[in-house]
Amino acid sequence: METSYPLDDNFTTGGVNLTEEIKSYLYETAKWGKFLSIVGFVMIGLFAIIMLFVVFAGGALMSEFGEAGAMAGAGMGFTVVFYMLILGLYLFPTLYLYRFSTKMKIALDSNDQQNLSESFMNMKSVFKFWGIFTAIFVGFYVIIFVIAIAFGGLGMFL
Repeated sequence: METSYPLDDNFTTGGVNLTEEIKSYLYETAKWGKFLSIVGFVMIGLFAIIMLFVVFAGGALMSEFGEAGAMAGAGMGFTVVFYMLILGLYLFPTLYLYRFSTKMKIALDSNDQQNLSESFMNMKSVFKFWGIFTAIFVGFYVIIFVIAIAFGGLGMFL
């Protein structure tokens, strides 16, 4: 007599079957995803601590060297804001990856369809985030390339 599990019920319609081999791949993927997300959280924390150190060093520099220190401190302030923005952006895909991993492990351990769906939703969010992020950067590179060609081309005529 064959036992039916909630995970298998929704995957048998339409010709898709969640086999034990596929489950093992998903389980291993979830373990690696959790590892990578934890490393990501640690790196975000370390860089945030480094940025706090830079803020305090910039303040000391401003008070120690007067006007020249103020200019250097302002440059450091801009750098800190820029890197904190990058760290904030990196937090989202790391959080989505962590959620994917934990929910996938729960889904596979307990044959829970809801956690499986939420897990794949978070995986989709990871890829969507990095896809949009990549498209934005490719767009910036295209704009910079066009500007470089335009101004480089003008140099030939001047």
